[in-house]
Amino acid sequence: MGRTALLVAGLVLAGCTPSPVEPVETPPVEPTPPVERVETPETPRILVTHHHSPLRVLSADGAVRLLGSGSLSGLRLLTDRSDVPAAQRLGDAAAVVARVRRDPNLIGYVPVSAVDETVRPVRVGSVDPLRDPAAYPLRSEVAPPDPDIVTLAITGDLMLGRRVGAHLREAGGPTTVFRPFLKRLAAADITVGNLESTLSQRGSPTQGGDSFGADPNVRGALRAAGFDVIGLANNHVGDFGAAAMRDTFRLLREGGLPYVGAGRNRAEAERPLVVERGDTSVGFLAVDSIGESPAATGSSAGTSRLDMPPRTGPMDEERLARLARQVRALARKVDIVIVLTHWGTQYTNVPEPSQRRVARVLAQAGADVVVGGHPHWLQGLEQVGDTLVAHSLGNFVFDMDLQQRTREGAVLELVLWDGVVKGAQLVPYVIGDDFTPRPVRGGRAERILATAWETSRGPYALP
Repeated sequence: MGRTALLVAGLVLAGCTPSPVEPVETPPVEPTPPVERVETPETPRILVTHHHSPLRVLSADGAVRLLGSGSLSGLRLLTDRSDVPAAQRLGDAAAVVARVRRDPNLIGYVPVSAVDETVRPVRVGSVDPLRDPAAYPLRSEVAPPDPDIVTLAITGDLMLGRRVGAHLREAGGPTTVFRPFLKRLAAADITVGNLESTLSQRGSPTQGGDSFGADPNVRGALRAAGFDVIGLANNHVGDFGAAAMRDTFRLLREGGLPYVGAGRNRAEAERPLVVERGDTSVGFLAVDSIGESPAATGSSAGTSRLDMPPRTGPMDEERLARLARQVRALARKVDIVIVLTHWGTQYTNVPEPSQRRVARVLAQAGADVVVGGHPHWLQGLEQVGDTLVAHSLGNFVFDMDLQQRTREGAVLELVLWDGVVKGAQLVPYVIGDDFTPRPVRGGRAERILATAWETSRGPYALP
């Protein structure tokens, strides 16, 4: 086994084969390949797979068998090393990762420096090598890395008014809807959510029964759940008029909940939000393309607006160019840029062509991650160069029980190493009759995620 030593024992091979869902008729478009990461000659190694591989977890015995035989349960091992003779050898680690990215029947054994979010790390035992590299049982003589690790959890749409608000009053407090996810959200270094309700009803409802106003006491629940960033670029922050919007901004500030994507004027609405954790800085921008909430102007409150099909007319090319400039300016100041977009068509998992076009512009400008909302369904993932695009995460807390898919969604979890996106995964859930999202596993999880995989592209597309 050369310089590799395995420090734990016991064979557990746990996997979950994705449901056989057919892709949509339009063939996936291969994205621009990610920029290759530069690796040092000596760096610790991990096992990685395709996002749709059945292999998720190995024990030490399973890893020994894999490295000794070059295969496991029909999966073949690739590496760039000469001291794993049973494995198929490719010229360099980047080539191994590129092959694994395309084929769910392959396992890569590569330097951790070559890994990015387009492949999935294999846990050995219960250890995720990206979240806890020092504890990863598969080790070499090279010292484990000591990167500045920052984790993020990004949720779908949060609506804490209407029937959700009534339930919270009866159930004994607003934290009840977050309890199944409380530990997970609070454990993330940065937790992000799109708040689709005002915190004030000082004014007339502008959307009738679809006007969402929440009790200001929900601020405590958002803090308890660990929310660090509140997205407001959506079509409901203006549901009770300008005064209620300004109240909402004030209440969030007073409650210690930083927000992005709306403000008392256009300068404030378009202002980025920067969050620092350790030595890593993450910058957020947010835009609304649905309307209904007013667009902020030089002297009036509203959202950061980007007009685009299908809801707010033709693409506003001037605003899109300005947004790209804002992304470029932010990218020069921070390590990671995340853009929160409110866009698309409701009740479908198919992203609009306009979404894909805007995502490309944002990626070219320097965005590292683009996360969408509004469709109320999960939509596909794609990789545009080095940029991860999640077109919609679905509802997170909502009383929209008209369809099963509006009661399903996923939290996007990211792992950053030294200011680079290193890993990404979707954590699926079902929203119960009490409007509470609960994580699910196994076949039910795969059926929910199939909604996204059907319209995903590149490394996230179904094989």
